[in-house]
Order: sequence, then structure tokens, then C-alpha cells
Amino acid sequence: MNKSIITFLAVVFLLNCSVAQKTTAPKTLDKSAIKASMIKALEWQEAHPIIAIAPTDWTNGAYYTGVVRAHKATKDMMYMAALKNQGYWNNWNTFNRLHHADDVAISYSYLYIDMTDGRKNFVDLEPTKKFLDAHLYEEDNWKAGTDKSKYGRTILWWWCDALFMAPPVLNLYAKHTNQPKYLDEMHKFYMQTYNQLYDDEEQLFARDMRFVWQGNDKDSKEPNGKKVFWSRGNGWVFAGLALILDDMSEEYQHRPFYENLYKEMAKKLLDIQPEDGLWRTSLLCPESYNHGEVSGSGFHTFALAWGINNGLVDKTHTDAVKKAWNALTACQHEDGRVGWVQNIGAFPEPASADSWQNFGTGAFLMAGSEILKLD
Repeated sequence: MNKSIITFLAVVFLLNCSVAQKTTAPKTLDKSAIKASMIKALEWQEAHPIIAIAPTDWTNGAYYTGVVRAHKATKDMMYMAALKNQGYWNNWNTFNRLHHADDVAISYSYLYIDMTDGRKNFVDLEPTKKFLDAHLYEEDNWKAGTDKSKYGRTILWWWCDALFMAPPVLNLYAKHTNQPKYLDEMHKFYMQTYNQLYDDEEQLFARDMRFVWQGNDKDSKEPNGKKVFWSRGNGWVFAGLALILDDMSEEYQHRPFYENLYKEMAKKLLDIQPEDGLWRTSLLCPESYNHGEVSGSGFHTFALAWGINNGLVDKTHTDAVKKAWNALTACQHEDGRVGWVQNIGAFPEPASADSWQNFGTGAFLMAGSEILKLD
């Protein structure tokens, strides 16, 4: 194809993207419209299942966490029906990599059903317990520090996404079963990840050790000279913090750590929020892909709205969060599909109006669940 035509199409693409995503914050929120857009997203996603590895994989874990939050906020039984159906057909199983945090994310939905449904022995939590016990107490190569690859696989949760996948499950399991030892173990492994990947200067998380600035590694810098911080990666952490704090006892001895970390990330993400409301896939180099992205932005919006609703973020930031939600809804297709979701990855990449993933729908539902509570 002629180079000038390619350039023209790229310009048109970006212009269409910016026009589609250009929004302003409404003075009031139409709760019926929010609920309708959430139900449309649910219905479309349930009719278009996508399996990255298995029905119990992390993508469905993130999606059904969104369904959990939507049900918790609205009590609409359509969400509970979806939750029960997937749990039943999954036989309440996790996925099978017992030392990989991703593969227990689905259990957040199982725990919620067991805590909410009220029927004894409907949910089988034994597979979740088996996973957690193996995950925490069995030895593996990552824990032993024998993997010396560039990814930094020398700790259990060596990638920042893991802080969404396993810690909220461990926290909720400890609460539901009244076994605080699981919460203490969660904190131990969380601190390993925090110490390895959190950047005190930028108050953001590197995705893994490939993106931790070593002083001479050009690959861990953006073209503008900034460090590489992936929006969805930080969205995983930030949304995970809100989930953890929502379920964690006010009296837990380490709760102040999670509150302080949450506040630091909230301030940073508000400071760098683009004018149109949606965060770019590269948080500190937004010009790399100058369009908003829904999965990271959905998680950021959920966590910020949760913070306003729970007193950890000042209410003066409400308009910024409303603007983000308005921009998210502009990325939803008429049929309910949620577009502008970066595909599965591990660093900043572009998205498009037609790119979607189930975890993007989960992020959208999570955001809506807390936006509903703002006014």
C-alpha cells in the first residue's frame, strides 16, 4: 500500500478516535442509563464468551469480578444468574497452575456467591482451598529464587498484574472462613512485589523487572525518556487495592499500608489523567498511542470512584471520575460490546474501537458499580 495512503488512514483513525472519545463530565448522573449500559455490556459478553486458556482462566476471573461488583451495587439478579451459571459449569474449579496467581482469580466470584446466595453446600470451596494452600505453602522455583530471567521471577508474584489476581481472593477467603493466616500470608507476598516493582518516585508499578530502571537499560525507557508504566498493569494493582480495602477489616494491623499505597496511586493517576478522561496505554508517554484505552481506564475509574465513596479520595475529584465514566460509555457499541480494549499483553500497546476482551467488560462493570454510588 502507498505510504501516503497509510499515513492518511492513520490520521483518520486517530481523528475518529479522538472525536469518539471526546467527552465532558455531566453535572448529574443518570443512574437508569448507567444501569442500562451495564446490563447491555453483560448481555453482550455472556453471548460472546472468549476463552484465552480455559473457562476458569484469569480473563474470566477479572470479568466475573466485574459481575460480582455489578451485582453488589445493583442487586440485579441477571448478574447473579451469570455468576451461578459459570460457577456451576466450572464445577467451582480454579485453573490448574497452582503457583500462578492468575489461576485463582475466578475464585473471587465463587466466594461472593457463597457469601451472598445463602444456600448451604451450593458452592464448593474445596478447590479454592486446595489452590490457596498449594500456592502459599508449597515450594516452587519462583519462591526459591532460581529463575534468573529478565522478568525477575524470583518471587511468587513477580508481575504487577498478580496483585489483582490472588490478593483479593486471599483477603476475602480469610474473611469468609475466619482464618487470618491467609491474610497474613497475602501481606507477606504482597510486600515482596511492592518492594520489587513499586517506583517511589513515580508512585506507579513497573509491570515486571524488565521495566525497572537500572540506570543503563534503554529498553526500560519510553521515547520521551520517561520510565515505562503500563496503564492496565497499574489498573490491576489499583483496582485490586480497592477490592482488598473493601473486604479488609478496619482493625487489620497492616491496613494503613494499603490505604497509604492506595492514596499515593490515586493522587498520581488523577494528576496524569488526560483531558478527555481516558488514560493512555503508556501512562507517562501518552503520545505513544494517543487514544484512550478502556481496560486500564475502567480499573482506574472503579478504584477512584470507590475511594470517593469510601472517603479516601476528596470529593472535589468527583467531576474527574464522572468524566472518565462518560468517556468509557462513549467506547461502548450500540449492541453493548465494550471497545477500545488493549488485547492481552504485558506492556503499552494500541487499541481500537473494535478491540474487546472479557476483562475489559469486567473493568467497565466495576467502574459502573461505583459510579452508581457517587451522587
